[in-house]
Amino acid sequence: MSTSVGTTQKQLGLLFDAVAAADRVIARNHAVRAAAVDEARRFSEAHAAEIPLGPHSRWDRDEIARREFSSELAATLHLPEPTADNLIAESRALTENLPGTRAALEDGLISYRHAQTLIGQACSIPLPGLPAFEQALLPAAQNQTVAKLKHTARVLRERLHPETITSRRARSILERTSWLQAEPDGMATLHLNTGAELVQSIFTRANDIAVSLLGPGEQRTLTQVRTDVLSDLLINGVTPTGVGDGVRATVQVTVSVMTLLGHSEEPGHLEGYGPIDPDTARDLASRAPSFTRLLTHPETGVVLSVGRDRYKVPKRMRRFLRLRDETCRFPGCNKSARRAELDHTHDWHLLGQTAHDNLAHLCKANHALKSETRWQVAQTPGGILTWTSPTGRDFVTAPARVLPTGPPGTAPPLLPEDAPF
Repeated sequence: MSTSVGTTQKQLGLLFDAVAAADRVIARNHAVRAAAVDEARRFSEAHAAEIPLGPHSRWDRDEIARREFSSELAATLHLPEPTADNLIAESRALTENLPGTRAALEDGLISYRHAQTLIGQACSIPLPGLPAFEQALLPAAQNQTVAKLKHTARVLRERLHPETITSRRARSILERTSWLQAEPDGMATLHLNTGAELVQSIFTRANDIAVSLLGPGEQRTLTQVRTDVLSDLLINGVTPTGVGDGVRATVQVTVSVMTLLGHSEEPGHLEGYGPIDPDTARDLASRAPSFTRLLTHPETGVVLSVGRDRYKVPKRMRRFLRLRDETCRFPGCNKSARRAELDHTHDWHLLGQTAHDNLAHLCKANHALKSETRWQVAQTPGGILTWTSPTGRDFVTAPARVLPTGPPGTAPPLLPEDAPF
């Protein structure tokens, strides 16, 4: 076989070189961003003493400065605030604790994902041990994939860490979490992060049950059966006597009358997810014990305003607003409206009304942010919120769905009162 390289392959090689050069530019820009973020953090902290405190302030100036900075950074970069908090911590680590990693990033020798791996493994190592840890890992970071580097770093961290894995595990288990991620085509992924032995036990049990269900005539693969087993266990629940009809979760689905009757293939709308196929929407609606018509006028069912007569939001108005918003309405926040609080955009105690165009969902953290910091918000028709940051920059958030608020011109959608799925 000839070892000579033809002209075509040389040209392809030059294109690969161009890809690598672009990647180095990206790495350098990540280093520039980290330096800018940390400079902004230090500036914010240095000027915290200048923040005015109101007579009823619950937060001190340092807390206000921290939340104002992280929330505005999140809004600026279109990130959830926890992601912005991570960026702030990573930028600080690169600036203060990992100079070798920062230099390698500036030189384009490693990617930001490699840098994040080093930061993540180094964050719990005492400061005296950091230089040796970083020096040992940097050569591997320049040659290994991120997955391989994570393994290498984890092994090295166990060897260098002065604290026992038992005490570290006890601390880490307090941070166990789970979250939902929407996927295309009516699919979603459920993430679970907890003790390794628990996850392994969950997987093993589901796999064992799935294997026992395989047999002649079963058309599903083992992976499909295992996934169905996990779904059934989580939805139906577990009673003290074993698998049974435990507490069932509820979801809310909106489906048009024409779709419900089979005269239209217009998608339904699953709360917290978005459009779903009409067959699934009809199936969920068919198992609902009752319906509430989502109408658009006070006489027909949805209360749009009670003015200054009451502070508490009526039930039908809450349902209307939950459908409209779906999530917390602060820029970048995706926390479900189901767990959020209804906030009077123009404060009730400042003569704001309890009306659909003066209410919006805010999660507890961002409700406090609005009350305790210099963020300001105004609501315009259609449920549009314009947030003005402490630095005077505007950020606009729109509701998840535009719902009519006048007399309906067509048949209204139907909403199950308590969907049984």
